[in-house]
Amino acid sequence: MCGIVGAVAQRDVVPILLEGLKRLEYRGYDSAGVAVLGGAADGGARSTLCRLRSTGRVAELEKLSRAEALAGRIGIAHTRWATHGVPSEKNAHPHVSGGVSVVHNGIIENHDELRARLRAKGYQFASDTDTEVIAHLIHSNLHSGTSLFDAVRASTAQLVGAYAIAVVSDGEPSRFVAARHGAPLLLGLGEGENFAASDASALVQVTSRMIYLEDGDCAEVALGSVRIIDAKGAAVERPVHASQLSAAAVELGPYRHYMEKEIHEQPMAVANTLEMVSGAQSVSAQLFGAEAERILGEVDSVLILACGTSYHAGMVARYWIEGVAGIPCNVEIASEYRYRASVPNPKALVVTVSQSGETADTLAALQHAKQLGQRYSLCICNVPESALLRASELRFLTRAGPEIGVASTKAFTTQLAVLVLLTMTLAKVRGRLSREREGELLLSLRHLPTALQNVLHIEPQVKMWAEKFAQHQHALFLGRGIHYPIAMEGALKLKEISYIHAEAYAAGELKHGPLALVDKHMPVVAIAPKDALFEKLKSNLQEVRARGGELHVFADQDTRMTGGDGIQVIRMPDHAGLLSPILHTIPLQLLAYHAALDRGNDVDKPRNLAKSVTVE
Repeated sequence: MCGIVGAVAQRDVVPILLEGLKRLEYRGYDSAGVAVLGGAADGGARSTLCRLRSTGRVAELEKLSRAEALAGRIGIAHTRWATHGVPSEKNAHPHVSGGVSVVHNGIIENHDELRARLRAKGYQFASDTDTEVIAHLIHSNLHSGTSLFDAVRASTAQLVGAYAIAVVSDGEPSRFVAARHGAPLLLGLGEGENFAASDASALVQVTSRMIYLEDGDCAEVALGSVRIIDAKGAAVERPVHASQLSAAAVELGPYRHYMEKEIHEQPMAVANTLEMVSGAQSVSAQLFGAEAERILGEVDSVLILACGTSYHAGMVARYWIEGVAGIPCNVEIASEYRYRASVPNPKALVVTVSQSGETADTLAALQHAKQLGQRYSLCICNVPESALLRASELRFLTRAGPEIGVASTKAFTTQLAVLVLLTMTLAKVRGRLSREREGELLLSLRHLPTALQNVLHIEPQVKMWAEKFAQHQHALFLGRGIHYPIAMEGALKLKEISYIHAEAYAAGELKHGPLALVDKHMPVVAIAPKDALFEKLKSNLQEVRARGGELHVFADQDTRMTGGDGIQVIRMPDHAGLLSPILHTIPLQLLAYHAALDRGNDVDKPRNLAKSVTVE
């Protein structure tokens, strides 16, 4: 994995491919490459396959392509995030076999078996990747005299694992082939030119008309036509969607980094997500789909499946759902859920939460839950037409807009906003939400974008803290109750982009072990809202001060907590009650962002990480 772009046109496609790769840089990558066929894409004589690869940024690949005067009317390109083989030019995509070139997202699980078989046929391997197996396999099937399309279909039938691939052959310079199973891939339709990509953002500069391929699809993409065969071998026509994504939405604008932009976009992102209830007097189950009222009335528990930041959103939701709706809620790490013997409940609502809707672990967890007989499913996602949305009975599309920075920010807060709506809806269906309480919560939700904007005003104070944080190697984050998952999210953000080791604990657990780590070199961040646990949290913080620990406290405006020796306090401008976790997320994002800047890190592309994790 990580990013795929393909194009066939009557013009030079190299600028299109490189621009597509630039728009996919947010996913994180360690190398990039491009392969084009020289000569006219007219189906005539065999063209020359030209390939360039680089372990630097796409900008380096662009310089290399200009130096080599690379040009062609059909080609494929890729940004790679290493899975098999270290980051290096020999492992970078595209991979070639004879006149065949392939780019691939995913993991081929039976690559060792296929490699041994291909070596026996005389194929030599130049890389350590699983992808090179695909190139040789397609080349071997072409030798039987079949078309590239048939050779790709015959080859993918032998693959075990996940893949999204785009393939060109010097023997067929007028078309390329794309196929997918378990990894996202879409086609873009132009006027006398067509495209493929792993993400719509790669193609917004050339087309808004998209076809989302289904699992098992194989597509032949030519200048004026697209042919798709499904997993059963039948010709199919997939619907064409008009993408709402604009080129401006994925541009940096006046900000230094995408993460900075996306932190500051949160008031508008939350407002857009909540638009359907902004003027409503009540919540309706129809927000989640036509069948939602019936399904939500039949379920007796909730199972949330998610990974990373989305998992933390699920943990917050458990407090809301059990406390307000009075319905049992379990939250599982998606990558762990299907590998343990769980007790399925056929009346549980299985909720998947994902920014991309293509997270491989979450998709697999949902399928596992269905196989266990848990048929009720709801997806909360930021990307329309994503695999998770299509696989779920009920859905809610957050309207955060494109999130480019690898460290999730606005996707998280919009997920939380939707989970509040789900909580209210479940409570209402179960007769646990009075009209008065419903009105109060709707008023709080309407005020939420303004409250988020107010929180952004404390950024200068957080920036001052970050200067000191950047000098440390470790940090502790503390929270109690519903704010414990927010502490976990804060620690994750700091780890992701500043590379400072950070851990989060429920504050009451300090004396059960973590207190041993506290000294003057271990800064401690505490989330201190004015709630029922505030006095207990103050006692926990005294335990830190007694051991010489330096406290950094985010406190609500009306709490009786003052700064002093070893205690620094930033007061939040609003107290949001039930919605407090959403507000307290913002300063933790800002702390991580500015600490990473002070350490000179690449904020948007943290090392070793990818934006959309489409492999297990």
